[in-house]
Amino acid sequence: MIALVVTIALALVGYVATYLNGLRLAQRGERLARINRQLSDFYGPLFAITEANSRSFEAFAQHHLRPDGRSPFDHEEPPTDEELAEWRLWVTTVFLPNIRTMRDLVVTHADLLREPHMPPILLQLCAHVSGYEITVARWAQGQFDQHLSVVPFPSQELSDYARGGFTALKAAQGRLLGRPRSAD
Repeated sequence: MIALVVTIALALVGYVATYLNGLRLAQRGERLARINRQLSDFYGPLFAITEANSRSFEAFAQHHLRPDGRSPFDHEEPPTDEELAEWRLWVTTVFLPNIRTMRDLVVTHADLLREPHMPPILLQLCAHVSGYEITVARWAQGQFDQHLSVVPFPSQELSDYARGGFTALKAAQGRLLGRPRSAD
């Protein structure tokens, strides 16, 4: 009789241990799947397009410096018509498509945010895009009195946010996959 009770108890303990281990593995798999989606559908693309946009802007700024080494928009003397025409070209063909892509990522993949709320930096990005859309619409009507969005672009803060989210999620992904921590 004791042997039967011990056998049943061991079987029950084994079943509970197997169940709990299976539950733990399933939860780990679900965490990994979410992190993979966050990386592939939000933070990865946001980081890549933010970096690309930043590098494009730096190239534009370097190429269009005035002889004293300053930007036409950071100068006592206002930009010339040629400088403004070049700016409009870059905004409509490079910068606005990039920031629209960023905004679309925020709007369509907000469920993948790491935070429980919408970060203010992402709301500022969305407002900046809207501000540029009205500016570009005015350009299409031949009105060239405005050349910037009414909401400033949060360049450094957005870059820090995208890089931080991407880096943290890659680290979490590595831990869940059992990769050793890198020394960088």
